[in-house]
Amino acid sequence: MKAIALNKYGGPGDLELMDLPEPRLGPDSVLVRVKAAGVNPVDWKVGAGYLDPVLDAHFPLVPGWDVAGVVERTGPDAGEFSPGDEVIGYVRKDWAQNGTYAELVAAPVRTLARKPAALDWHQAAGLPLVGLTAYQSLERLGVGEGQTVLVHAAAGGVGSLAVQIAAARGARVIGTASERNHDFLRTLGAEPVVYGEGLAGRVRELAPDGVDAAFDFVGGGAVDVSQQVLRDRSRVLSIVDHDVAAKGGHYLFVRPDPEDLAALADLADAGKLTVEVDRVVPLAETAEAWRHNQSGRTRGKVVIEVS
Repeated sequence: MKAIALNKYGGPGDLELMDLPEPRLGPDSVLVRVKAAGVNPVDWKVGAGYLDPVLDAHFPLVPGWDVAGVVERTGPDAGEFSPGDEVIGYVRKDWAQNGTYAELVAAPVRTLARKPAALDWHQAAGLPLVGLTAYQSLERLGVGEGQTVLVHAAAGGVGSLAVQIAAARGARVIGTASERNHDFLRTLGAEPVVYGEGLAGRVRELAPDGVDAAFDFVGGGAVDVSQQVLRDRSRVLSIVDHDVAAKGGHYLFVRPDPEDLAALADLADAGKLTVEVDRVVPLAETAEAWRHNQSGRTRGKVVIEVS
């Protein structure tokens, strides 16, 4: 199979298009013929070795945890799916080697759900990791109807999904973004504010009594600003700031969960959730996808088209 891989830790310039053996299929896994793979910051962080203290890596290393594709073959204890099923997945394993930047991926059934019919292949590939991160973040803080929530980096991959899920739950959403993305946020159901100096004051203008929950999807002091406008300082969650727990808040590292993934697919098919695709690149040009993702200027998702 064709795959993008690294022979050592490195950056975009070290990615190579390789011919690699078809991945082995475990008893509770299915072999997925990949249509598209989502790009996430964690992909190039794994590739650079930043997660080496917690994640074993084996080379050649095929990056990628997001996938959308068609089941080609099933393991003997993978009765949840059949050949021909269209699926999406957050295919994170306990080590890094056989990722989704490939024509074929062996995916444990615990990482998969059926593809929402409302999303095309590119959108579907961009949903799993960011969607699960947003969904599990909102679940962790119990966001529901009538609450006011603050979402940092609301136009990004995770933030744009969090805005939509919170709005679908009946929450009022205030989202930070650059001015060029304010109209986009309004289409998702958020009230936009410009990030940067004076943010707490701008949020207070919109919510004089404070907000019920805040979500840091960007870092750079967002937790501290959030605690200035929260009614309860503990109701802040970050996926970036590892010190958030020491500040009284919550840290989240997204987990594969087929029920949560199915819930996201249901929201998409109900017309309450979509995925903004910023850019699509062919597999051979994955290095460009990484560079664009590293720029921090993406609106929504960067996706690799595989087949």
